[in-house]
Amino acid sequence: MTEAIPPAAGIGLRHPHDAALARAGAQVTPWVEVHAENFLCDGGPRRAMLAAVRERYPVSCHGVGLSLGSAEGLDPAHLKRLRHLFDWVRPGLISEHLSWSVSGGVYLNDLLPLPYTDECAGVLARNIAEAQNALGRRILVENPSRYLNFSDSPMPEAAFLARLVKDTGCGLLLDVNNIYVSCVNTGGSAADYIREIPAEAVGEIHLAGHSIDGDGAARVLIDTHSTRVCDEVWDLYRAAIARLGARPTLIEWDRDLPEIELLLDEARRADQIMAEAA
Repeated sequence: MTEAIPPAAGIGLRHPHDAALARAGAQVTPWVEVHAENFLCDGGPRRAMLAAVRERYPVSCHGVGLSLGSAEGLDPAHLKRLRHLFDWVRPGLISEHLSWSVSGGVYLNDLLPLPYTDECAGVLARNIAEAQNALGRRILVENPSRYLNFSDSPMPEAAFLARLVKDTGCGLLLDVNNIYVSCVNTGGSAADYIREIPAEAVGEIHLAGHSIDGDGAARVLIDTHSTRVCDEVWDLYRAAIARLGARPTLIEWDRDLPEIELLLDEARRADQIMAEAA
């Protein structure tokens, strides 16, 4: 049975924390998110661990390899593997990135950006519709972190996402850290972005830490998921919750993993902001 993801702060399931989540005497977080591609096996210890976690927590599945922006279309074999996983896990939410990462059958180890043009909107709408049909579920599409502007990208990102929602019925995974990183790196107003996003489409929020490289004109924010959430991102999250209301919120941390208590401390801060807004 599919268990809904509550409007509370959860954490990502990472290997060093498996035992704490699967075997703790009490539930330590309201829900967990897993990277779908880590569990495309048919059995073994990974599946056994996820089965133990799934018995105790609602699960959201976050994909990194679907490549929704690929002009050549989606990989039917990958879609079939994902459908098999989702039918077994019964996730409360599934999500993917506004990016491309596959060309000519070669999977690239990155989430590559797209220009926001009519042509790209058509490619994405076709692929999102195909994915939702093949998976039998609505998907959430996550806004990317950006480091440069395309010379031909006439639509603002928030408007581009709103168009995809209208054309496909998909939902949005609003990554607040990515909004902040992108706006600092490329210009634009993060506050305006939050105001312009279609509120009813936001099914989940991500929060993470980033790193800073260089200074002055050469300063770049890099979406590393390796530190605590910074104060500016917390402020932007507060503005998002004030507009959207409480939403399932994930604390993402993928590099330099801390003890689980630090992740839970970040989650408690997000829960406090949602409680204050309510």
